[in-house]
Amino acid sequence: MTDSLTLDGFDLKILAALQEDGRLGNQELADRVHLSPSQCSRRRLRLEERGVVRGYRADLAPGPLGLRVTVFTKVALATHNRDNARRFAELVRGLDCVLEAHVMTGDSDYLLKVIVPDLKALSGLVNDVLLPHESVAHVHSSVVLDTLKEAAPLPLPLLPASG
Repeated sequence: MTDSLTLDGFDLKILAALQEDGRLGNQELADRVHLSPSQCSRRRLRLEERGVVRGYRADLAPGPLGLRVTVFTKVALATHNRDNARRFAELVRGLDCVLEAHVMTGDSDYLLKVIVPDLKALSGLVNDVLLPHESVAHVHSSVVLDTLKEAAPLPLPLLPASG
């Protein structure tokens, strides 16, 4: 959908500003990117309609919410067919603790980013949910010890000097 979208310097400035603060009102955004509020509003709406801006949400800190363990879990399917992949996808979509799920190449079929309160909860997820599921053959989890960088803004092309 966004493949044919042409972005100019103003679009890139709008996107950069929204990545920095998605709560910006139209007037604040227009002031930051040096456009009129009506032009800014039209551009923002176009970016939303074209799927470049997928949505807005609060960035919550997991620690104060009791979510202290982040885990990357590799999953290998028991068999490789469409129905098995669909069953696994349905399972994953129903698990709130799975923040991201990616289909992979290599030694595993999926890579899950999971967040749980503690190791007991991780054990429950692996031993009581993932491993018993008919679609799953193997699970390998790696617990995150420290995070150096996370949820960075997308690297937008360099802004043109005259935009």
